[in-house]
Amino acid sequence: MTTPGDPLRQTGDPEIDRALSRLMAETAGFEEVRRQVEETKGRGEGANGQITVEVLATGSLRTLRIDPRAMRLGSEALAEAILEAVRQAEEDASSRMTALTQPLVDPSWENGRR
Repeated sequence: MTTPGDPLRQTGDPEIDRALSRLMAETAGFEEVRRQVEETKGRGEGANGQITVEVLATGSLRTLRIDPRAMRLGSEALAEAILEAVRQAEEDASSRMTALTQPLVDPSWENGRR
């Protein structure tokens, strides 16, 4: 038996020990992906790079940078450029998340392709 906080010990049953080893290896893989997902960010830009945006994997806006030259665009064009940058950043984050998580749900997925 194990105690809380102790790694799984050998049970003496080779079949159970192999299953536990596989489970531990898979769990470690999931934990690494979870860590990477938490760190995932998407980036986008608008107005020829005058607007840059970064979003978290959740879609929350992390950074918004507006080059002073973008202020000459006018309010509607500036708003459109910001929205375009956000859309690009969201798509980028989504693509990165898929690349990280797809191998977990579909083992035939390799390097973003089947």
